[in-house]
Amino acid sequence: MRVAAIQSDIVWEDPEANFARLRPWVAAAAAAGARLVVLPEMFACGFSMATERVREAPDGPSARFLAEQAAQHGLWICGSIPETAAGEARPYNTLVLASPGGQVSHRYRKIHPFSFAGEHEHYGAGDLHVTVDIEGLRCTLFVCYDLRFADEFWARAHDTDAYIVVANWPERRRRHWTTLLQARAIENQAYVVGVNRVGHGSGVDYSGDSRIIDPWGEILAAAAGGETMLLADIKPTNVQDARDKFPVLKDRRR
Repeated sequence: MRVAAIQSDIVWEDPEANFARLRPWVAAAAAAGARLVVLPEMFACGFSMATERVREAPDGPSARFLAEQAAQHGLWICGSIPETAAGEARPYNTLVLASPGGQVSHRYRKIHPFSFAGEHEHYGAGDLHVTVDIEGLRCTLFVCYDLRFADEFWARAHDTDAYIVVANWPERRRRHWTTLLQARAIENQAYVVGVNRVGHGSGVDYSGDSRIIDPWGEILAAAAGGETMLLADIKPTNVQDARDKFPVLKDRRR
């Protein structure tokens, strides 16, 4: 499967401007043969704590954008959205996946809100992991700060070919981001697709540093600090091959 990671800047709290920015990138990914397109965390508004302004219903404009792009280009696409279902007091930072049929197929609610930035005061914490079979590739979904919790990745490893991690990870901790992405690939012998934003939002600079990493920890595609698209071909057979040749997972005790 060809995966496209779109490392974009984000116009602060302006979904329509961000949809306009992203449409050409998604079209380019489709033209390049991508079957799965991954957008950054909070791709439509930035990492805003002003939930009274940015929160959306599950059928809101950002989810509709993903569904429309999926249908228009006949591919899978995901990115996170501040979603609030009916009757819920707070939104969740939700990684939404849309299928080629133009339907939202899965939602993963970020399990670890980033308390250092006060996310836990404005967003709820999810409690369910999500692994999706996307055209034969088993993908487990995570959002940003989740990356720091290795045990969550370990527990999913046997059922995962690729971890998808979307982020708004600050430039000042960029080495943490790149190091942890590579570590998660190596220790779980799985692909990691890490997609971060670039630009500036609410006093924070973002350096991008998106990566697609293979089960041996080799970097297949990497980006620096500008808007760009990464492309890489991901094969589930390579995951099994790595685990057969160097069977680390069988020795894990938990």
